[in-house]
Amino acid sequence: MRSLVRTGLASAGRALLVLAALLGALVASGAGAQERSARAVIEQLDAAYLDVMKSAEALGYAGRFAKLEPVLSKTFDFAAMARLSVGGRWKDLTPAQQAKLAQTFGRLSVATYAGRFTGYSGERFEITGEEPSAQGTVLVRTRVVIPEKEPVQLDYRLRPGPEGWRVIDVFMNGTVSELALRRSEYSAVLDRDGFDGLIAALDQKIAEFATKPATPASS
Repeated sequence: MRSLVRTGLASAGRALLVLAALLGALVASGAGAQERSARAVIEQLDAAYLDVMKSAEALGYAGRFAKLEPVLSKTFDFAAMARLSVGGRWKDLTPAQQAKLAQTFGRLSVATYAGRFTGYSGERFEITGEEPSAQGTVLVRTRVVIPEKEPVQLDYRLRPGPEGWRVIDVFMNGTVSELALRRSEYSAVLDRDGFDGLIAALDQKIAEFATKPATPASS
């Protein structure tokens, strides 16, 4: 009987040790991801952009959209960006409208990059710095180096969450906030045409990128 008890206790002890090791590995992995992810997220994003640019013509718009969508959906917090893009008006939307706006906002963001990255002319992406920013966010500073042209500065504001660091705003030339521009534009459309009018306007922009790609980002 004592032998059975000792055996049971030993088995339980081994199981607890295995469980503790697994939990420790998960915690360490999560901590490591949180520690390195802000910069790593942008490095992976830049690599995806470059890959799409190099094969832009072969992929076509639909192919570029398909390659960028999973990367951008993992990198950008589209739900938060959609909420910030309409400011205080977000609380006036129904849950279904909020979900619709977030989904459409995400599609437009992917369409914008798929429409802009239409070719490759020797561009490269560089990360020039990383620094703490407001409300627990981090600012990752980058630039697009374009042969025989001035570099284009792109800064990304990221915040931590359950899925790691996610982009919530992009600054062109270090000062022009994408969300600030969209908030101004979306507020005007909401005032004039209401929520359905805003969604229709965003859908129209998506359609335009699909049929008439915008000027390449390096132009």
